This record gives sequence, C-alpha cells and structure tokens, in this order.
Amino acid sequence: MSTDPAIDSELRQRPGLRIPRHLGVIMDGNGRWARARGKPRTEGHIAGVKALRRLVELCMRYGVDHLTVFSFSSENWTRPRDEVNFIFGLLRRFVASDLEKLMRNNVQVRIIGSRQGLDESLQRLIAEVEAKTAANTGLQLVVAFNYGGKAEITEAMRSIARDVAAGRIAPDAITEATVEQALYTSGIPDPDIIIRTSGERRFSNFLLWQSAYSELIFVEENWPDFDESTFVRVLEEYASRERRFGGIEAVT
Repeated sequence: MSTDPAIDSELRQRPGLRIPRHLGVIMDGNGRWARARGKPRTEGHIAGVKALRRLVELCMRYGVDHLTVFSFSSENWTRPRDEVNFIFGLLRRFVASDLEKLMRNNVQVRIIGSRQGLDESLQRLIAEVEAKTAANTGLQLVVAFNYGGKAEITEAMRSIARDVAAGRIAPDAITEATVEQALYTSGIPDPDIIIRTSGERRFSNFLLWQSAYSELIFVEENWPDFDESTFVRVLEEYASRERRFGGIEAVT
C-alpha cells in the first residue's frame, strides 16, 4: 500500500478516473473460482478474504471514503453447515489478524445485519471491533454480515411503527429521511457504485433501498481474482457514466 501522499494524490487525479465516495461490492464467485482449480469451496473463501484485503488497500490508496461488502447473506444459512461454520471462522480470523493493521491505517469498521442466529462470542467480537475502530476517521469499512435488504427494510418499518404507536412521530411526518435513519446504514451516504463479480447480474437482496441511484457495474472475474486492474476498469467505467438522478443535467 502506498504511503506517499504525492503518489496517492496522483492516483486520485488520474485522467479517466472518478473516485466514488461510497463503493458497494457483492463478492461473488468464491466457489466457482475454487471449482475451476479443482479445489474445495473453502479454498475459494480463503482466496476471497485475500481479495477483500486487496480491495481495502485499494480504497485507501485511491481515496474511497466508504466501502460496503456483502460477506454473508441471511439466505446463506441454507448452505451446508460445515461451509457456514467455515465462513464464520474466517470472519473471526480476519478480525484477529487484521484488526491491528486496520487500526494502524485509521480504518473504521461497521458491521451491519441481524445479530439473530450468531453465537454470543461472535456478537462480542463484532462489538469489540466496532468499539475499537469507532474513533478512526479514514476509510469506513462496512461489512454486511447475516444481512438481507428486505429484512433491513422490514426492521426499519417495525422501528418506525413503534415510534408511531408511542406517539413519538405522526404518520404524516414520516419521510424518506425517517426511513433512512432507521436503516442499518444510518449516517452512511448511498453507494455511488454497486459492483458484482463473477458475471452475475442481480442484486441478491443487497442494499435495496440505498442503491436506488447507484451505478451498477458487473465484472466477469470471480471475486478472488478481483485486483487493481479490475478496480481501475470499474473506475473508468464509472467515469464514463452520466449521473442525472432523475434530472436532465448530469451530476458530477
């Protein structure tokens, strides 16, 4: 990772690139990556963690403020139990091995999703990493873990309904901002780009509310193969898009 401010400034100002404030990533294709190499799926998940480390470093180098990654869907519970346990173990090892580096690089970690179904030790680990990095002011790494977009919106509606029932808010006073404040991502800007790897072209229940005006970029590479050349290609594609947000003039 570059530590030279002049180099980092040059990266951000590179012609043909536009740096998003918030990047969302559906990290797909670990199993396909492993199968293509005759390896077990677990090897694909290990390679996927390495790709995540690369992306975190790239976001820091290029000046991305927020990175949200889809690491474990609430629908992934239907996978074989051994695989689910392995993924949970990877999260534990990622935190244990990378927390010091994240602290050193001023990265703030926020983990969004339901805590239901997670054992107490994992919940404590999540709380610990969030607390230890809470004061950091650099890249905000948002990990969507045991997350589902529909479940997030449903829980937000329940929270608002409780406020209405308690008389804290009138139904007519509910706005889009009210909903946004009740989401897991409260206080985080909506993603400018949603990337999905492995050639699939669907949201798979990821940031459904927040991605209303996100630029969607699909890449053929499986997630473990996502590297700087792919990252730069995404930024070049983003720079070629005109963002109008329903208007006529492009918004930069």
